[in-house]
Amino acid sequence: MAEVTDAKAIAVSMLKSSYYLLSKDLEALPEEAFNQSFGEKCRTVADLICEVNMVNDHVGLTIRGEELFWWPDGWIKAPGDFRLKDAVISAFKQSMERFIATAERYTEEEILAPLEVEGKITNRYERCRFVALHNWYHSGQLNFIQTLRGDDTMHW
Repeated sequence: MAEVTDAKAIAVSMLKSSYYLLSKDLEALPEEAFNQSFGEKCRTVADLICEVNMVNDHVGLTIRGEELFWWPDGWIKAPGDFRLKDAVISAFKQSMERFIATAERYTEEEILAPLEVEGKITNRYERCRFVALHNWYHSGQLNFIQTLRGDDTMHW
């Protein structure tokens, strides 16, 4: 792992940036986009954000040293009651705010302290970076869905 200075500030900044961008992408999509699939194997916006929330929550438990929930096999699909725009956005915001609050509670030393995850040594900074990158990845998927629906405006 590379040496990082101001790791806590960088981690929190990355998280807040990814939170802002993904929130803007979600808010720009119309209600009907949240449950629209573009093919038999294509996941919906609700499915993608359900996964994002699960990852946020799972990594949050990991960096706090708490017991993890069982991770399902295959692609994450949203439950039937998680399909409306307001519910999806609200759940995403709660998940991100919870994760950011977790990151903010650690000192610089704690952010960089070794942490064993799945038999490998990492640290909280790297786990925060993963969450931010995961959010940005799915932001790109939302941008693609947005263009498939005929909207090529940058909503950030």
